[in-house]
Amino acid sequence: MDLTRLPDDLPAPPDDGAADHLEGTPLPPIALPATDGSTVPLDRLAPGRTILYAYPLTGRPGTDLPEDWDAIPGARGCTAEACAFRDHHADLLAAGASAVYGLSTQDTAYQREAVDRLHLPFPMLSDEAFALTRVLDLPTFDVAGRTLLRRLTMVVRDGVVEKVFYPVFPPDRHAAEVLAWLVRTPGS
Repeated sequence: MDLTRLPDDLPAPPDDGAADHLEGTPLPPIALPATDGSTVPLDRLAPGRTILYAYPLTGRPGTDLPEDWDAIPGARGCTAEACAFRDHHADLLAAGASAVYGLSTQDTAYQREAVDRLHLPFPMLSDEAFALTRVLDLPTFDVAGRTLLRRLTMVVRDGVVEKVFYPVFPPDRHAAEVLAWLVRTPGS
């Protein structure tokens, strides 16, 4: 299975309002481990805008995804989305983002494999303990005995969530959507 390509018949996730409360919310004083070995204090991100995109689960070649993964609206596409953020990384920075981070509930070692395999120029953050997920009440879903994040992107400006993209679909085109928003909405 090619994890970078999405099937044509993926179901789109509905807008269930589960992220409506996030805009205007300050990020809490929680530090998450990153795949580059650092710990990122979310309430002390670099000045300006930070792109924090949340995703459910990156697949690995040769490892089965959860049963009926493609039938879950919004589940499939994490690898394709990561590759799109990789491919648009320089453009996102040029458009005013100070940093880009991926965020999931997978552990750092699992995420590091994806960063290395996909040659991602940005770190992934692990919320394996659900600290950020609980405090911000991020939307989740359960599959195969695991709780995973629903796909969303927060643009954080000077520590406060300025913009939320939710639901995200299709995930392989989402980085371009974020880039277009940054270009249309310059920071001051």
